[in-house]
Amino acid sequence: MGEIKELSPEEFRQMQLLQLDMLVELDRVCRENNINYTIFGGTLLGAVRHKGYIPWDDDADVAMLREDYDKFKKITDQLNSEICYFQDHDTDPEYRWGYGKLRRTGTTYVRVGQEHLKCKTGVFIDVFPMDDIPHSTIGQMLNDFYCFCLRKILWSEVGKYSTSEDGIHRLYYKIVSHISPSWVFKRVEKIAVKSRNSSTNRVRTLLFPATGKLYRKRENSLKTRYGMPKEWFLDLQEYEFEGKKLMGTRDYDTILKYIYNDYMKLPPEDKRDPHAPVSSYFFG
Repeated sequence: MGEIKELSPEEFRQMQLLQLDMLVELDRVCRENNINYTIFGGTLLGAVRHKGYIPWDDDADVAMLREDYDKFKKITDQLNSEICYFQDHDTDPEYRWGYGKLRRTGTTYVRVGQEHLKCKTGVFIDVFPMDDIPHSTIGQMLNDFYCFCLRKILWSEVGKYSTSEDGIHRLYYKIVSHISPSWVFKRVEKIAVKSRNSSTNRVRTLLFPATGKLYRKRENSLKTRYGMPKEWFLDLQEYEFEGKKLMGTRDYDTILKYIYNDYMKLPPEDKRDPHAPVSSYFFG
């Protein structure tokens, strides 16, 4: 595991502004091609509470319904290659995550514990596809468990070396790491291909923890915690973000309460940490 590198406040802000360039570029391409997207999670919270980045947030999140996501993937060659490029398991065979990223061209950014991975690195924003899940609560629970198992197979290449895991878990990850990532992605594609913008199903990113469980599992009911209403990704409005205009869910109050509850309350200072430590970086 690599040594943690601390970014100076100036470097941290530089990283956020590199991400901002990518957000603006994604917005341009989506507007020109009539693709719906929404800033999501902490990025939407930042737009509402700070009119920009949460000061300690080290990444940016965007979400799209599956039809829009697939449409976006087909036209990523329209992105300015001097700014960023799109990365997923189709464009980078060594990539192991179940959602795409925009990577900042000419940069390096490696999270601690992932130094041995062979996929391309760089300052990034996450682009989450939102897929249909079953209508019934039982079906959603089974779907969640199935996706959890698939996600752990992808994570195994990191988990088998992780010093935060005990010996039994590292052994488990070592065993399942022999399963090809392509096998996992084929399983997900069989589910994702059924997703439609016009359906009434709730949605989630299949290979990422269900948003309704991530922070508020006990507060969100069984009927709502495994997926989100599709309207959140279709009924959009502009938000000011670092002086730019980005698209986001119109009903920000409902979605932010669903994720964070009292979202306007700042966390204690000792909880204002970035998502993950970094061991190597270069911002160009």
